[in-house]
Amino acid sequence: MSDDEPFALRMPPDIRSVRIGEHTVVFIDDFLQDPQALVEAASRARFEPCPGADEKRGYPGIRAPVPSAYSESLTALLDPLIKVNFGVPEALPVKKTPCAFSLTTVAPSELGPLQRIPHFDASTPHYMAVLLYLCDEQQGGTAFYRHRATGLQQITAANRERYGAAVYGEVDRRPAPPRYFDDSDEHFEFLGMMPARFNRLVIYRGSLLHSAIVNPQRGLGSDPRTGRLTVNTFYDF
Repeated sequence: MSDDEPFALRMPPDIRSVRIGEHTVVFIDDFLQDPQALVEAASRARFEPCPGADEKRGYPGIRAPVPSAYSESLTALLDPLIKVNFGVPEALPVKKTPCAFSLTTVAPSELGPLQRIPHFDASTPHYMAVLLYLCDEQQGGTAFYRHRATGLQQITAANRERYGAAVYGEVDRRPAPPRYFDDSDEHFEFLGMMPARFNRLVIYRGSLLHSAIVNPQRGLGSDPRTGRLTVNTFYDF
């Protein structure tokens, strides 16, 4: 690995997939040649609260920009990989968000009502979430769910209003207890989980109902070397 490629991807990537509910989740283990270099970059980054933090909405933690060298390498690989594995038409151009380091830091007692239940990122057909774990299996993972009342695992433009009305009604009537969501409850059925693993990349449709599995006993600190550190990126086509 040369000095101008501090975040080089391990090639060729070992691309695998699992079926969770009716949908595919793709993952690549040992994704970076030197993942510790990205952890060290995170330790030098300036983290800030996420938008919506004051209203107790959105991601329950802090974020910081990721070096552009990682972002460029990631997109060069994922543009064709996503199109092949998720049936995205070849002609559609890729649009991506900036890559962000993310650290889960909010205590369970401080979570807002919508942070205590599964969520979806977008209802557009080809919006993809890409998550690189820079923490180990003790930090949980990502789980996927079906909403019991509507039977939905995926939220689309056609069913978004119906789902929203059902969920907001449930939250208004009886908010979930102040904890990070994990197993099934009366409103959501647990379908499966992708465990965290250091240097594991995970790709899934952002329209799927999902939740971070968080282990508060492992610590919700702001130190990238010991906290629940991930790199989050979103692609749309």
